[in-house]
Amino acid sequence: MKSLKELYRIGTGPSSSHTMGPRKAAELFLEKHPSAKSFKVILYGSLAATGKGHLTDVAIIDTLQPRGTVELEWRSDIFLPFHPNGMTFKAYDYEGKEMDEWTIYSIGGGALAEEGDQSHVETKDVYSMSSMTQILEWCERTGKTYWEYVKECEDSDIWDYLAEVWKTMQNSIERGLNAEGVLPGALHLRRKAAAYNVKASGYTRSLRSRGLIFSYALAVSEENAAGGEIVTAPTCGSCGVMPAVLYHLQKSRDFTDTRILRALATGGLIGNIVKHRASISGAEVGCQGEVGVACSMAAAAANQLFGGSPAQIEYAAEMALEHHLGMTCDPVCGLVQIPCIERNAFAAARALDANIFSTFSDGIHRISFDHVVQVMKQTGHDLPSLYKETSQGGLALDYEPM
Repeated sequence: MKSLKELYRIGTGPSSSHTMGPRKAAELFLEKHPSAKSFKVILYGSLAATGKGHLTDVAIIDTLQPRGTVELEWRSDIFLPFHPNGMTFKAYDYEGKEMDEWTIYSIGGGALAEEGDQSHVETKDVYSMSSMTQILEWCERTGKTYWEYVKECEDSDIWDYLAEVWKTMQNSIERGLNAEGVLPGALHLRRKAAAYNVKASGYTRSLRSRGLIFSYALAVSEENAAGGEIVTAPTCGSCGVMPAVLYHLQKSRDFTDTRILRALATGGLIGNIVKHRASISGAEVGCQGEVGVACSMAAAAANQLFGGSPAQIEYAAEMALEHHLGMTCDPVCGLVQIPCIERNAFAAARALDANIFSTFSDGIHRISFDHVVQVMKQTGHDLPSLYKETSQGGLALDYEPM
């Protein structure tokens, strides 16, 4: 498995696979061909189907156009076998002669991949174990817990990086709570985070807690939808869940930054396992791989903060993902707004519920986290493509914006 630095990516929304990934691919292609006069980019499958709503065209054109003209071709009818988010870059010289052609895939969370054995975008693995069962056995054998496994595998600067991640998460919440007005796009969706935050203060403790966590998740997701700076956790579309849970727990329980960073490491390890063994791409496995995985990460992080054993943490992560199985990715108008923003708020609350449920248990249960990850992968592959970030089915079907 790769470093957590490749799971938690600091960048701008609205989509890690449709905005951040294509922008990075364009930058890499430009580095290879600085003398090119013009470019052509062919977008396939999900990238073509919802690319305009996710600003894929803006990300690519803004990167390449300073060096030459850019032509985009949208091929939503073609799904390349390797991954639904395929794109082909072509560079041309001053005489219009093709210099090079490169097909690359945006596989979720801002990560890129090439088909074949000679990939130029692959980075080294830093984790020797990639299943929860292996890591849980290591924890039981050594007496250590998940964040300590992260510490053993990562470079020492991982804590500085996670501190930057945590700072960015907090900033995105606070910006979102202070922002009002309408989100960009054809839906004309009004921001809700500020109102939810104010209304929460008028309720008794239990409802206030739920209202506050809603407001924090809404704040980050709305910032993402507006193209603000966020952290993929594990994706842009699911970026509100982890920050909401950790921010709420630190505010309400006075957890130190050190303990929050350890919780981020644990949650990141959960997301890393799913990314390695299945997928975090909505275009490949639906929203279960985005919001479902984010909920699982947050449930594990919360359970660790409350002193859960390795077995209890694994249980919290398992049930949080299990109860998102089959969730479709059907963004209305191709925007990361409906149902994405509300799903982040509900998943943040569900993560806390999974934490509580696991805390009452001894951590022993029948269905393992690894089994749920495998089931999620298979379920995602069985879903028709119209339910995997194409806006051709589900909630997005026949919706007419106001």
